[in-house]
Amino acid sequence: MNSLNLPSYEARVRSVSGRRQIFDVLRKKYVSLTPEEWVRQHFIHYLIEHLGYPAMLMANEVQLQIGDKRVRADSVLYDRRLAPRMIMEYKAPDVALTQKVFDQISAYNLLLRVDYLVVTNGLDTYACKMDYERGGYSFMTSIPTYSEL
Repeated sequence: MNSLNLPSYEARVRSVSGRRQIFDVLRKKYVSLTPEEWVRQHFIHYLIEHLGYPAMLMANEVQLQIGDKRVRADSVLYDRRLAPRMIMEYKAPDVALTQKVFDQISAYNLLLRVDYLVVTNGLDTYACKMDYERGGYSFMTSIPTYSEL
């Protein structure tokens, strides 16, 4: 898999029937090892191991309903009352982080109304803090630690 602009970790990877899988620490099971999943697992470990995010307050593949359409937010961070605080959207390293990606995470946020949005392809990462009073957002220079949220 590609080298990322995220700290490395001891990924648990296995091969089953010729297909590679990686262990998802949040779902507590092996999942198909795709380039996007490689990014997700590195980012989740970065949040937990380097920024102090509690694993028990995060979930992967969170199902949402937008009209008649069911979609899945890649990862969601919750507060201790289980209210959503942050949505994370992952793309494979070779996928550019275009306006379409930001539109996708913004659509999820119409339902969840979180404080922070993060998009990453493992090479580039963008985070913004929402400002609902002013109807906007501001880009952040780094991902905040859990205690800074």
